[in-house]
Amino acid sequence: MKWYTACGLCAAFLSLAFFGGCGSSKTDGILTIAVIPKGTTHEFWKSVHAGAVKAGREMDINIIWKGPQKEDDREEQIKVVEDFIARGVDGIVLAPLDDKALCQPVNEAVAEGVPVVIVDSGLQSDKKISFVSTDNHKGGCLAAQRLGELLEGSGKVIMLRYQEGSASTSAREKGFMETLSADFPEIEVVSSDQYGGATTESAMQKGENILIRHRQIDGIFCPNESTTFAMLRVLQEAGQAGRIKFVGFDASAKLAQALRKGELHGLILQNPFRMGELGVKTLVSYIKGGDVPKVIDTGETLVTGDNMDDPEIEELLNPDLSRWLD
Repeated sequence: MKWYTACGLCAAFLSLAFFGGCGSSKTDGILTIAVIPKGTTHEFWKSVHAGAVKAGREMDINIIWKGPQKEDDREEQIKVVEDFIARGVDGIVLAPLDDKALCQPVNEAVAEGVPVVIVDSGLQSDKKISFVSTDNHKGGCLAAQRLGELLEGSGKVIMLRYQEGSASTSAREKGFMETLSADFPEIEVVSSDQYGGATTESAMQKGENILIRHRQIDGIFCPNESTTFAMLRVLQEAGQAGRIKFVGFDASAKLAQALRKGELHGLILQNPFRMGELGVKTLVSYIKGGDVPKVIDTGETLVTGDNMDDPEIEELLNPDLSRWLD
């Protein structure tokens, strides 16, 4: 009898140590929220991380940041979600790599009592608590309006897509194509079926191939940071930067520099810092019994060489994340 009692006490101790080690509310009263990005290399996700950290400090909760390195590693992101479910976190903020592939792990999380807020990119599941994101379709519409006006309503355009299964960029691409067709019918889209993929290198290769096939190009649209930067490099190496009208998406120091030099003619900016912050705050509010909106729009802004020095635009273009990220 004594042997069984000792084993029971040992098991109980190990269980407490496990949950205590991941900072769960089950032992110390402090919520632990896992924030899972699509990837960890692009500048966009650093801003999301900083926003989540800000929310964590203000609300006195633990934030665990973990995601796949590359934005095409669906299996790794699924594994991260499953690991956090097993660890017993109090909630998950997730930017799904694939709007279908991540449905099952999210449904499993909710079934295990772990609520999930989706940020940045949509998910085909009704189990999510809320969706915190840019209006991506509207962002694509803004890009088309900018490019159409730059081309004065005529010319040949290419669109380098990002990645199949990415709901956010798919919505941007759809908005771009619909607006060009409706508002600028004399603009011809000569290539719109190529995907750059998750890395700058793969997007550069696709961009180079498109420009080889279509030598007379007047305008370009790219729907995210990596494709925009990749196409910028392709144009720079070909000596075409600035000549071809170019509208991209998202911000980085190099893209801001290109905008100032006239090598980019427009960027559609999101507010990833606010996305990370509101994703966490919305989830915590739900956990504590509050009513939360099903959809939260974090905004989208067209930035050009003319307005990039406005204070509010400057903050989006060159956010100071040092206060939040070591």
